[in-house]
Amino acid sequence: MAALRVLLIGSLLLAAPSLSGASRRGLHGNNFFSNCAFSHMAPDDPIVYPRQPGASHAHTFFGNETTDAFSTPASLRKGKTTCRTKGDTAAYWIPTLYDHGSEARPAKAQLYYVNRGYDQMQPFPPGLRIVAGDQHAMSPQNQRTVYWSCDASAISVRIGPRPSKCGVLSARFRGVVQRCPTCAKQKNFMVRTKTWVELHVVFPDCWDGKRLDSPDHHSHMAYSRDFRCPASHPVKVPLLRMNIRYPLTDGRAVELASGSPITAHADFFNAWDQQALAKLVDACFHDRPCNR
Repeated sequence: MAALRVLLIGSLLLAAPSLSGASRRGLHGNNFFSNCAFSHMAPDDPIVYPRQPGASHAHTFFGNETTDAFSTPASLRKGKTTCRTKGDTAAYWIPTLYDHGSEARPAKAQLYYVNRGYDQMQPFPPGLRIVAGDQHAMSPQNQRTVYWSCDASAISVRIGPRPSKCGVLSARFRGVVQRCPTCAKQKNFMVRTKTWVELHVVFPDCWDGKRLDSPDHHSHMAYSRDFRCPASHPVKVPLLRMNIRYPLTDGRAVELASGSPITAHADFFNAWDQQALAKLVDACFHDRPCNR
């Protein structure tokens, strides 16, 4: 595959809906992230198949090390976590990915909590359960929710609803970089780097304010439009972006435990230390230092 060529602008920006100049007025807040290493794999799903061990397709779990079919907010809060961010004992999982029939195990999940909004932002309530994406999809999903890309450090090329072969990427870096205290500063230079298959799942960021789950595990949540929530789901919560990088440079032969790559989805079970989560969300939303 020919080398991919993109223009890299200074720093990595989280993708977000485009905003007009008028709608930007009053918009504020920033992001924090939580890196959570691989924890375990199991055919369990405490959201879709609670108290039914082995009933689900295989899942790859990150964060809370105790997550299983019997997990509850209380049990998760007592569990250990693979997440580096203090207080993050939440559970995160995705369908297991196979390459030519063998498990392809990612090293970690990178979770971005985007705290952008206008007049209010609430932390996820304790015990909130969310499924993003459709495990039964028969056609490509909306890429606002799920997409695949080829990624390297601070570089991303969106591919689409299915992964492809990732090549060597050539990018022009616009900005100034000093690689070490005694190194000369570099600016406007070209880089070439190998890229890896990466899955991106974006969770809805508006809550109905009543239910911690719903029969379809979707309808208690909704996506904002330009960071504004619909009247049916008035409570603005962080927009959670889950990025999973696989140790693969060619994704053309992969399958998920749920089926083809277009069935990609992810689950989130909030079991954060609620005080720690609330503090982070409040600091980020009010533009105070929060990504520590």
